[in-house]
Amino acid sequence: MAMTRRSASHLLSAFRPFSLLLQPHLVDSSPAAASARRAMSSASALRARDEKDVARWRESMGRMRNIGISAHIDSGKTTLTERVLYYTGRIHEIHEVRGRDGVGAKMDSMDLEREKGITIQSAATYCTWKDYQINIIDTPGHVDFTIEVERALRVLDGAILVLCSVGGVQSQSITVDRQMRRYEIPRVAFINKLDRMGADPWKVLNQARSKLRHHNAAVQVPIGLEEEFEGLVDLVEMKAYKFEGSSGQNVTASDVPLNMEDLVTEKRRELIEVVSEVDDQLAEAFLNDEPITANQLKAAIRRATVARKFIPVYMGSAFKNKVLLAGTPAEPLVALAFKLEEGRFGQLTYLRIYDGVIRKGDFIYNVNTGKKIKVPRLVRMHSNEMEDIQEAYAGQIVAVFGVDCASGDTFTDGTVKYTMTSMNVPEPVMSLAVSPISKDSGGQFSKALNRFQKEDPTFRVGLDAESGQTIISGMGELHLDIYVERIKREYKVDAKVGKPRVNFRETITQRAEFDYLHKKQSGGQGQYGRVCGYIEPLPSGSDGKFEFDNMIIGQAIPSNFIPAIEKGFKEACNSGSLIGHPVENLRIVLTDGASHQVDSSELAFKLAAIYAFRQCYTSAKPVILEPVMKVELKFPTEFQGTVTGDMNKRKGIIVGNEQEGDDTIVVCHVPLNNMFGYATAIRSATQGKGEFTMEYLEHNVVSQDVQMQLVTSYQAAKGTE
Repeated sequence: MAMTRRSASHLLSAFRPFSLLLQPHLVDSSPAAASARRAMSSASALRARDEKDVARWRESMGRMRNIGISAHIDSGKTTLTERVLYYTGRIHEIHEVRGRDGVGAKMDSMDLEREKGITIQSAATYCTWKDYQINIIDTPGHVDFTIEVERALRVLDGAILVLCSVGGVQSQSITVDRQMRRYEIPRVAFINKLDRMGADPWKVLNQARSKLRHHNAAVQVPIGLEEEFEGLVDLVEMKAYKFEGSSGQNVTASDVPLNMEDLVTEKRRELIEVVSEVDDQLAEAFLNDEPITANQLKAAIRRATVARKFIPVYMGSAFKNKVLLAGTPAEPLVALAFKLEEGRFGQLTYLRIYDGVIRKGDFIYNVNTGKKIKVPRLVRMHSNEMEDIQEAYAGQIVAVFGVDCASGDTFTDGTVKYTMTSMNVPEPVMSLAVSPISKDSGGQFSKALNRFQKEDPTFRVGLDAESGQTIISGMGELHLDIYVERIKREYKVDAKVGKPRVNFRETITQRAEFDYLHKKQSGGQGQYGRVCGYIEPLPSGSDGKFEFDNMIIGQAIPSNFIPAIEKGFKEACNSGSLIGHPVENLRIVLTDGASHQVDSSELAFKLAAIYAFRQCYTSAKPVILEPVMKVELKFPTEFQGTVTGDMNKRKGIIVGNEQEGDDTIVVCHVPLNNMFGYATAIRSATQGKGEFTMEYLEHNVVSQDVQMQLVTSYQAAKGTE
């Protein structure tokens, strides 16, 4: 237990709340604005009951850490969180992730999570350690739930990247690390499962250097591995800690074992060298051959970690409990809604407070919608349990009830108009047609879809204009299966599910002119609108997927009709003529047109735009784009021929191949349309020993024969309707 506490203090001392992450262009730097901000500052300082309150808040903020735990599937994130909560006294007994004891891990509060042994939603909790308040967010590992990782990282000050000592750096480890870089989050690595057969922490440490480009070094050395794993040597303090008792709860400190002295000396020197490369103070002492004290080394590691120049590597086994583990309240309130959830008492909104104070009963402003909202209830979350609080201040993660907003909205006290940078939301890659079996349950079905769409930005709901079916889209088969199951469990609605289908896109490859006159006379006011111009592909690397430019000189078309023309083109792009999927990556330029004094209307020009697009679309040589997935396969080398042969049949392009002991790891790019049912295929090809993970890479042009097939089947389906 002492060992866990000791490690927790090492891990947690690396993080401090950072200053407000604002988009620079959103902050007005004029003298008038600066003076207004100063006035607001002093006004909100007056709001703090007295100077003691501000001093208390500042001290409290200095002792607050917001950390997240992220990793590849089954690396032990939830198990690690469970141990941290147990040893900090937040929970009083430990339950395992797969719920074998009928209880399941505290952080996996959903029945589905406990049954499947996976994390589906990120869960927030908090604990106290040596007067430090730690807010922890446990995130999912499956790529289908990647938005949960994105929104958690958006509000954290630091993160723990968990790596499996057997599996090493896997595909989702790379994705999560890339997300941490995007949000510029300092991180530490934790190599877990040292008690497992085949554990090799040094291999994993080197993989992190080569695959993740980590500038890292171990701060601990394990005493024994696999079944002989007994404890750890702390390279900073040069002490050995051994775990005793059934769950490793008794920890004894001693000197470094004699048979490990050479290895420990070598690893400590390596740690000092690596940190010296990025920390001038330590480098000076190192180059002068001065003895490096534990305090000097600890301070240098902290400085380099916070500056994101170094990643310390910790080790242990969370399952066996063997683990060594900005802003200011005086400013105006600025908070970010990063996650929504439907609670028993209405919508629950998770907020990260960057500046200022929020109190129960306060009025807050949603900068994105301009609405003024009262805070009826303020709570702190512990997985699915909540604790009512009266106020919360900068640096804290809290939740509020009864606040209608969207994920990513910014809240202030009304004195400032800051907008927080939004998070990255990936496009859905797969769709399913769903409908309720019973007509009577339509209301509950709609309610469920509206709620899930609001909570999860990667879950989209649409209507197929031709068939009238409800279409749900998401990040993969597992993602959509979970939502269908949740509709059944939480809303008691049995749904009929169609075959999964891939989200294709269409695009154009060359410029094409259009000149279309929409004219209709049927007694009374007619319709008249003429549009001329051209469509062309957007250059590769463009930010948007659709651009509309009005290049008309003069008043050939009155300016009040231009938005209707743009709307018409956008509507036409929702369904291409090849296979009825959305058209993207194109630019529409309006160069001329004509209008009628009486018969021209917004509707006439909107219809003219739709027909003009259909008229020139075929001339622009359209092609179909399909989602391509990055697939990582791991299987015993004896099956290499069978597995790679099957990948070639699925039109996969192999981009990486490496040996890892008796296993082969193959990385390839495969069209998603060819990956349905692959879980069964790889198991039968490798006698159940193979595994794979996949994530979205990009949309790519399909081959000519595939395009012909898709167009033919689309037209045949259209003909039978």
